Amino acid sequence: MSLENTNGSLETSFQNTIAIVQFGHPASNSFPRTLLDALTAEINSLSRNEDISVIILKSEGNKAFCSGASFDELLKVENEEQGVEFFSGFAHLLNAMRNCNKIIIGRVQGKAVGGGVGIISACDYVFATPQSDIKLSELAIGIGPFVIEPAVSRKIGKTAMTQMTLAAHEWKSADWAFQKGLYSVISDSENLDKDVENFAKRLSSYNPEALYEMKKIIWEGTEQWESLLFERAAITGKLVLSDFTKNALLQFKK
Repeated sequence: MSLENTNGSLETSFQNTIAIVQFGHPASNSFPRTLLDALTAEINSLSRNEDISVIILKSEGNKAFCSGASFDELLKVENEEQGVEFFSGFAHLLNAMRNCNKIIIGRVQGKAVGGGVGIISACDYVFATPQSDIKLSELAIGIGPFVIEPAVSRKIGKTAMTQMTLAAHEWKSADWAFQKGLYSVISDSENLDKDVENFAKRLSSYNPEALYEMKKIIWEGTEQWESLLFERAAITGKLVLSDFTKNALLQFKK
């Protein structure tokens, strides 16, 4: 699949049984709804592809991994229905990653904010660099990480998630994220791609049926996300209409 326009880019390449999915956007690899939907569709498509056993998820460039939701689109939300629809995009993506038949390896080269942290949390194994700091800044703009919270809490625990959420102005270091279990490996920037490739090749050499059964076990107990994440999207969709959030988004853009 290939997507490339003002809504961002999405490219998938293949190395034997490994699919490498790269998303990008000029605004620090943020996600407008069109790009969210495209990535969701691609994950679902690769899940059905019997020739693929492992997916590497990465973003373009050598700076930010993902800055979350598109501020431009958030500012365009005019009613609760539009708000719920927008945040449901992240719900669809996280559920696609959770339900995907393939092991998903995250390649995180830089900082991640908000929804970007949620996407990392939905990966099964993550390589990051010392520059891969994370932040949940949602409270600072009048909303909260409601949709991604189940994924983040599942990975790092409710206590660490709470620390991140309430300290919405603070970056947590890559080492902190590694200690909490969000990152599986910290690699030097110059070794990141080699380490990801080597791990993916080794993983893809294993029995695909065993990987599939392991994927199901990894995500046991998350079946309620099919409805929970959309209930959370409804909370955010309402809050994004507040004067607090509108003013905060404008200040962030400035």
